[in-house]
Amino acid sequence: MAVVDQDLAEAGRRALRRHGWQALTAERIAEEAGISRVTLHRRGVKKEDILEALTAQATEAYRAAMWPALTAAGNARQRLELALGALCDSAEENLDLLVALRSQTDAIFHDPDEGEVMTRDVFTEPLERLLRDGISDGSVRRVNPLETATVLFNLVGWTYVHLRTGHRWRPQRARRRVVDLALHGLLSQRAAG
Repeated sequence: MAVVDQDLAEAGRRALRRHGWQALTAERIAEEAGISRVTLHRRGVKKEDILEALTAQATEAYRAAMWPALTAAGNARQRLELALGALCDSAEENLDLLVALRSQTDAIFHDPDEGEVMTRDVFTEPLERLLRDGISDGSVRRVNPLETATVLFNLVGWTYVHLRTGHRWRPQRARRRVVDLALHGLLSQRAAG
């Protein structure tokens, strides 16, 4: 993989936002970066390298966004609501990148070495931890935490992206509706009543 520094990654992000994945070219990335296409070519940078660098940045930003929900006060249901909201915020921040990934492949999100393909731990572990905490404190009904974390990540994340891009819903509306529906399906009878 070619080395993509922060400035070049940001130029790639701007070009991706402006032109979309299908129309993203080395020339457009170079233009956004203020360099020539030849310079980009000499560095060996392709649009796939930009996508990979942006994906790595987005993954780290997602992990950081989950941290406040994992460490907040309150029961697990309240912290899970924070985490699902952070998932929507992370999707919003990386909407163009997620659309590009969706059109490319979703391999970034899956562990191909597993027999049954599950969502990668980096994305599901925070949700799984909150589900386990919620089962323990009684604020979340008994579920399989690993499977439910996978379903939640995909349900909330991809539904949010679809509502934003396919239905053109505003961010707050999409977030509120998706989080509310996902969360209420998990509440224990005690927490729901």
